[in-house]
Amino acid sequence: MNLTEEQVLTMAPDESSRKSGKDLARPAKWVTTGVSETALWGECQGSGSKPYRTQVDTSSLAFKCSCPSRKFPCKHGIGLLLLYAREKASFPVQEPPAWVSEWLAKRAEKEEKKTQEAAAPAKPADEAAQARRQQARQRKVGDGLEEILRWTKDLIRGGILTIPEKGTSPFEHMAKRMIDAQAPGIAAMLREMAEINYYREGWQHAFMDQLLRIYLSIYGFNHMEKLEPALQQDIRSIIGFTQSQEELKTQAGITDTWQVLGKQTTEEDRLVTERYWLYGLQTRRTALVLQYFVRNQPATQVMPAPGSTIRAELVYYPSAAPLRALIKEQRPAPPDHSFHGYTGWQEVLTAQTTISARLPLYNDHVYTIASLTPVWHNNQWWLQDAHQQMMPVRKGFRGIWQLLAFSGGEPLHMAVTGKEKEYEPLGIWHHQEYKLL
Repeated sequence: MNLTEEQVLTMAPDESSRKSGKDLARPAKWVTTGVSETALWGECQGSGSKPYRTQVDTSSLAFKCSCPSRKFPCKHGIGLLLLYAREKASFPVQEPPAWVSEWLAKRAEKEEKKTQEAAAPAKPADEAAQARRQQARQRKVGDGLEEILRWTKDLIRGGILTIPEKGTSPFEHMAKRMIDAQAPGIAAMLREMAEINYYREGWQHAFMDQLLRIYLSIYGFNHMEKLEPALQQDIRSIIGFTQSQEELKTQAGITDTWQVLGKQTTEEDRLVTERYWLYGLQTRRTALVLQYFVRNQPATQVMPAPGSTIRAELVYYPSAAPLRALIKEQRPAPPDHSFHGYTGWQEVLTAQTTISARLPLYNDHVYTIASLTPVWHNNQWWLQDAHQQMMPVRKGFRGIWQLLAFSGGEPLHMAVTGKEKEYEPLGIWHHQEYKLL
């Protein structure tokens, strides 16, 4: 296991755990430590009489600790991994103690059980019942979308200049109605409308853009039979219909060496969403891998560490412009920090035009762009390319000072996410290495 300190710190669930983990990454804090081919462990002296037992399954980067924390991984897990990343030679190679071996055995048993269940013959599905459920949901979603279509028309008739004085309650109310109508994707769009700063100049553009996205989604759903099959899948996904990952995993994927360019984490109502952005070195394709889990609960899938390189088979979800994918198989690969990307913003806009022609309702993509320089202009930060073209940095981006420290006024190859006129840097290539921001 070869993880850098930066990669370990990205695993911390919050800033408090990251800071505490750094404090614990000292030999004096650990009574015992050890490492084997499959595990890393240590006993950390806390305030009690017995030290906390911390262990890591290095084959899948799973954590366990005897401390009372409900965070995953806890500060002890972060501290142990950090210490190992810094001082591998100080960890004696030996057989795991009983408390580690038992945990590994239980994990192996669970994995074997899952494999057996997956291989077992599936129970015959009641196709008639499934069809009835799907039809019932279609009707429920259709009724909900008709309601919101009337609501959007009423908004326009009333004039959008009155929107700020109404506050966020109309959007929250309709979002709840869309959840009841089993259209969570539309509900999420409405919540994004509620988060618009209606007292900032130019709010009308953001509002109308989101309103049109909702209208186009409804129009596409109501005229599904006229769309190509791939675009039908996009509309269904936008509305909130899900697709079975087990079915996707039966399909042949694309095997490549993937750079894990970064991870973005958001949380709403205790549901954590992680976005992993990947770039294929041979195929030159980008991918978005999503993971969802409830806060303070362990994630169901082991994801690659941001900044690492993996050899993996990815299966893309059906789409007119495929981006989202799932990892069918993965294994570690030697670090590869080579850069491949666009020469400037004009090429990015050309790529977006191609995507928009296939999928007008596309979301953020990831782009690798050569020689970008952060510049301050008109009271905000921009990214300027080698042709002097600029795009604004997304407001609220927290890594701007770290980016400036790396740049020092010089251009850097950069990975960014975004679309149209707003972008957020993920990482940069600095001295032939890829650095996360």
